[in-house]
Amino acid sequence: MASTYTISDLAKEFDLTTRAIRFYEDMGLLQPERNGPAGRSRVYSARDRTRLRLTLRAKRLGLSLSEAKEIIDLYDSPRDTGVQLQKFLDVLVVHRRQLEDQMADLQANLEEVREHEKEARALLLKTEMKNG
Repeated sequence: MASTYTISDLAKEFDLTTRAIRFYEDMGLLQPERNGPAGRSRVYSARDRTRLRLTLRAKRLGLSLSEAKEIIDLYDSPRDTGVQLQKFLDVLVVHRRQLEDQMADLQANLEEVREHEKEARALLLKTEMKNG
């Protein structure tokens, strides 16, 4: 596997638009080298590729890009792994609680919809029996 990548390489590999990759760069998640006339060509390192993979994984988990950046930056720093893992765990716990709250709200909403559905079916049946 190559040790450097173009923006097109990464876009194709991760099924992203080049615009999305530039956005991640603007957010500070990626830091490609600049080559060519006026530094217009981006050259991404294996580190950038890994950071992009981790960013997309964090997005799938539902984390914000700022949360993703904070966690990924922790892993880039030479600090204590325990501190990094604790921060990651803290973010995951908060996010899990948010998802559980959302799920409880959705379950309550779904139950309400089922109840209205049941009532509507009963009324429809009465109407059909009356007119039938």
